[in-house]
Amino acid sequence: MAVRQVDISRKKIVRREAVASGRIKLKPSTVELIKDGRIEKGDPLQIARVAGIMGAKLVPSLMPLCHILKLEHVEITTELKEDGVEVKAYVTATEKTGVEMEALTAVSTALLNIWDVVKQYEKDEHGQYPSTVITDIKVLRKVKHGDEGP
Repeated sequence: MAVRQVDISRKKIVRREAVASGRIKLKPSTVELIKDGRIEKGDPLQIARVAGIMGAKLVPSLMPLCHILKLEHVEITTELKEDGVEVKAYVTATEKTGVEMEALTAVSTALLNIWDVVKQYEKDEHGQYPSTVITDIKVLRKVKHGDEGP
């Protein structure tokens, strides 16, 4: 079967929401630097929020089978944990198709930006990242308000 974009022309436009989350595991010393505001490149949590919003908007460019959607709201939250950072993305749109890929991409982009901003503190003596890991990226909730139609 050939690759193709799904035809959504017969679907009804309804409000759609998706929430996704993910984590990045960091060294305790890096978490302390974030808490103290001593990351050389700037606040990784603020950068993650902005980058996550940008990531959600870029989904059709990154994923060729995704439809172009008019996103109405993207919110990224970050929570500093003892062993890293948890990121959540909340995405809404009134469209013919869901926004879960936008939420997942927002989380992924946010987490990658955290890694980029703190990488100098995560490297070992060989320049490797033995304990840094991005995990648990998942859709927590997907909501569709209204009926889909035929």
